[in-house]
Amino acid sequence: MDYMTQRRPLVEALKNFQQQRPVSFHVPGHKHGELSGLPNEIRSALQYDQTELSGLDDLHYPEGAIREAQQLLAEAYEADKSFFLVNGSTSGNLAMIHAVCKEGDRVLVQRNSHKSIFHALELAKLQPVYLAPEWGEASLSAESVSLKTLKDAIQLYPEAKALILTYPNYYGMAGVEIEEMIKYSHQFDIPVLVDEAHGAHLLAGPPFPRSALSYGADAVVQSAHKTLPAMTMGSFLHIKGSRVNADRVSKYLRMFQSSSPSYLIMASLDDARAFIQTYSGPDKQYFQEKRKLFIGSLRTISDLEVVEADDPLKIMLRVEGYNGFRLQEKLEEMNVYAEMADSLQVVMVSPLLKQSHTYPFAEIGSRIREAVQQLRKEQRDKKLLITRQEPIAISEPEISYEAIDLADSEWISYTKAMGRHSAAMVTPYPPGVPLALPGEIWTQAKLEQLMDHLAAGAVIQGEHKLAEKQLLVIQHGGNE
Repeated sequence: MDYMTQRRPLVEALKNFQQQRPVSFHVPGHKHGELSGLPNEIRSALQYDQTELSGLDDLHYPEGAIREAQQLLAEAYEADKSFFLVNGSTSGNLAMIHAVCKEGDRVLVQRNSHKSIFHALELAKLQPVYLAPEWGEASLSAESVSLKTLKDAIQLYPEAKALILTYPNYYGMAGVEIEEMIKYSHQFDIPVLVDEAHGAHLLAGPPFPRSALSYGADAVVQSAHKTLPAMTMGSFLHIKGSRVNADRVSKYLRMFQSSSPSYLIMASLDDARAFIQTYSGPDKQYFQEKRKLFIGSLRTISDLEVVEADDPLKIMLRVEGYNGFRLQEKLEEMNVYAEMADSLQVVMVSPLLKQSHTYPFAEIGSRIREAVQQLRKEQRDKKLLITRQEPIAISEPEISYEAIDLADSEWISYTKAMGRHSAAMVTPYPPGVPLALPGEIWTQAKLEQLMDHLAAGAVIQGEHKLAEKQLLVIQHGGNE
């Protein structure tokens, strides 16, 4: 194994710095953890929670260890330029969109994007055109946009300045047409920006799907903390080709990220890159064997349906007649915590094991079996919600972000919201895919889905007063 792939320049710089027994007369105020009242396990890590000192480099103007670590990251993912993100994939989504688009630009956006994408559109004051995804019968979720929908959208909006996609989706489903979609967009010189939050591990190769970056995407954001061993908020941003200006991306990252970046997060990103870059064939075989045994054991549990995703890290669990939130609750009573639940299922993220790792799969399987048995003792749900998207392939909000900002809004009962323009984003979370976006009309179908989400026990984020059964809409007589 190549020495350079194993190197962790920032981790090494932090270790060397700490070995000098430095005395702190600088921020942060915990003084290497000496003044911290946190538990010892956390406090001991604070000696590496440093700031931009000599030898530790500067994330926003890197010249030393951070620069070398980011160069190794770009080499690993075969990008032209890669960045460490300490404010999560949200900051990367904001930066790449602002770097490519200017106010008033038309952009094509996958309708089931993460809320951070829609926040970026609003901040940049863009004109979005929403592309509805196809429904996945296996995952029972909104998956990816079809090539046909994209072609139709570009024919209708040839002036589009960017295509913004999500790949793979939260459930681990990868679009089979993404390579053709990227090539088709490039025929019109439209940059393709991909929120690949759940794909930092795809570098491992088959049987994992390929990264959008390898298919030719121009900018790709990955949450290293989701599937690689990085700390929460640690993410990557990759640039490839000439359609996205790396200097502009760097400029916006300085705006959207903290001026005091966490060295603990950055060190964990350096470590995560080394982890996946050194992920070997025997490591992959070991992971696959453990996964196969675990899934096999789950399939012996009566009444439990196990659904495998395109991404082997994701597993969906269902119990017929019971919604996913209730299954999640029973699992948590057994101290098994899944990534998310929806009205039909629970989604689990498996660990990307190497040969040196162990995981208590047998014990976990026993707990899941007990959780299912306890759930089956309870009354079945009368109705299970299937949250299909509305069948409009291409749409745009009737009211612009600017007009929404200028318009007056009012709170009304959600029983009276049909036909009114939403003044806010309303998002079942997770997965963070908006049910209604600012400027969109509340239809009967959307309101029924909202009621079903609430009845099923979903958490709804956004600007709303659903506890009081109220939604925020634009006032009549304004811009409606």
